[in-house]
Amino acid sequence: MSIRLLIADDQALVRGALAALLDLEPDLEVVAEVGRGDEVVESARTTKPDVALLDVEMPGLDGIEAAAALRAAVPGVRALIVTTFGRPGYLRRAMEAGAAGFVVKDTPAAQLADAVRRVHQGLRVVDPSLAAETLVAGTSPLTARESDVLRSAREGGTVADIARELHLSEGTVRNHLSAAIGKTGARTRAEAARIAVDSGWL
Repeated sequence: MSIRLLIADDQALVRGALAALLDLEPDLEVVAEVGRGDEVVESARTTKPDVALLDVEMPGLDGIEAAAALRAAVPGVRALIVTTFGRPGYLRRAMEAGAAGFVVKDTPAAQLADAVRRVHQGLRVVDPSLAAETLVAGTSPLTARESDVLRSAREGGTVADIARELHLSEGTVRNHLSAAIGKTGARTRAEAARIAVDSGWL
């Protein structure tokens, strides 16, 4: 019995290359490819994969949100995050969302195939250097609300825009922004958002 795979990546070239590489393995079969995070659950329902390989940065839903949606809707499918962005915060968030594994895209093909097999067997697979970095980096210092406000600030909106979008008062938004700036050691909200993104907290 071959292990059925779904590949989700917004870059068609990367998606095609991953599919071609994994299809070469006698026990692996790619049954679906999607380019958006919000197509993952629907595709998994119709094609019934065993393992879903999810990129982090995708339109619709990111790979971490897609992993959480998959766990809720099709719990039999195991999620393996395959990303260019080996950020410690991403790894922690992915594990909290129920992903069974986290590897970076430059993992050699044989190792990637092995990671798929191990995830399918019910094991957890994590890039070892990233696991060490994550332990050192610790958890995000931001509260859920501070993260929401920073995410919204990334789009370049004013305090009034953010307040409207998140249904908060402008004073509350300013408080969350100043707390987030303080916690990230940044000088501006743009810098705070960039630091939070680079750390994988957003």
